[in-house]
Amino acid sequence: MPTVLVVDDEQLIRWSLSERLTADGCTIFEAGTARDALERFGPDIDLVLLDYRLPDSDGLRVLKKMKALHPDVPVILLTAFSSIETAVEAMKQGAYHYANKPFNLDEIALVVAKALETTALRREVRQLRASRSEPYALSRIVGEGTAMQRLRALLQRIATSPASTVLLTGESGTGKDLAAKIIHYNSDRASRLFMNITCSALPETLLESELFGHERGAFTDARQQKTGLLESAEGGTVFLDEIGEMSPALQAKLLRFLEEKSFKRIGGAADIRVDVRVVAATNRDLEDAVAHGNFRADLYYRLNVMQVQLPPLREHASDVPLLVAFYVDLFNREFRKQVRGASPASLALLSGYRWPGNIRELRNAVERAMLLADGEWLEPAHFPMAVSRRSTSGTYDLPDEGLNLEQVERELVMQALTRTGWNHTKAAALLGLNRDQIRYRIEKFGLEKTAGRE
Repeated sequence: MPTVLVVDDEQLIRWSLSERLTADGCTIFEAGTARDALERFGPDIDLVLLDYRLPDSDGLRVLKKMKALHPDVPVILLTAFSSIETAVEAMKQGAYHYANKPFNLDEIALVVAKALETTALRREVRQLRASRSEPYALSRIVGEGTAMQRLRALLQRIATSPASTVLLTGESGTGKDLAAKIIHYNSDRASRLFMNITCSALPETLLESELFGHERGAFTDARQQKTGLLESAEGGTVFLDEIGEMSPALQAKLLRFLEEKSFKRIGGAADIRVDVRVVAATNRDLEDAVAHGNFRADLYYRLNVMQVQLPPLREHASDVPLLVAFYVDLFNREFRKQVRGASPASLALLSGYRWPGNIRELRNAVERAMLLADGEWLEPAHFPMAVSRRSTSGTYDLPDEGLNLEQVERELVMQALTRTGWNHTKAAALLGLNRDQIRYRIEKFGLEKTAGRE
């Protein structure tokens, strides 16, 4: 039930409003003074009906204080001393509506219903935004080591700073895309769009069009005007992954945008100004690329205002058990399993591996193990051979006779096919294979007779 705070020094008015709104399904709280009203006012209140004249203050002052505390709660100002100046000032202070006494209860009830609908919509939007940003909370940076603690602190500072450019560096698989989303969804830009593009995925002309847009007729296939990512992300964030692969010509155009905050669409004459934060990422050594003439020095210095170096997993190997536990919990929910975790032998194995693919490789290894596991614990046999054979810890040595690789591989393929409803393409993606590779394994293990769907 919606909650309404009725603030008026006249008991009869409070009673009449309470009776009517209670009949309409509202829960009513009453206050006869400004002090009582402010003490009762809180985030649980959906609407305030506020008298202009109170014994200990005036309604405009109370309105201002309420808006400072909870700006989303609508306030309807009631007054027997109406004037245009008072009405204008009330709306400036954020009043939802201004009503004169004596008022018609039916009319007030209609205004209240509309205001409560506004409150409900605002709360729904907040909940949607919160659910969208939840996967990108700072807690997603898993680890208790010094490196991870510093990384969380730095990302939080950047997210809340006005920095318009950020450069994320680090090896492939260290989580640069996650870091970019954490910066966005923990900033005041979180309610706006997060747009991303991989610079190496498109040829130069298409990448330029995707970023800056184009006018109709700008080139042969430009049949209509196109809005680019920078323009679409107004007020939000644009994530440029693999920035080191961008062509020199496009680097120059990007530099102009970063310096002037404006750009022209391809084939356009007018400057378009936008407010966006640009987060760039690369696994290349840009300083080396600058030295060899493969990346513009001025663009590098412009991007490098705020740099975040994401450490490889081997440099915070003590966090491996925490990461394993995190992904076990994640895949338990996704696969509807109840695996308790990795066995001590498995943790020793995983902690001793150098993880050249970093956190991405660890995630994939745990995901495959979860598909294979049919008990409470992930055992060494559930993990890929690469992990067991390249472990450097020496604390666990998997015996040859204890491992039937083909049996494990066959079970893995079966689990993936079953999980995806025998869809070859989806099963291949789940296992990190292509369609030809999984078809080969289906034939190799004699599964083609049961694999009925593509």
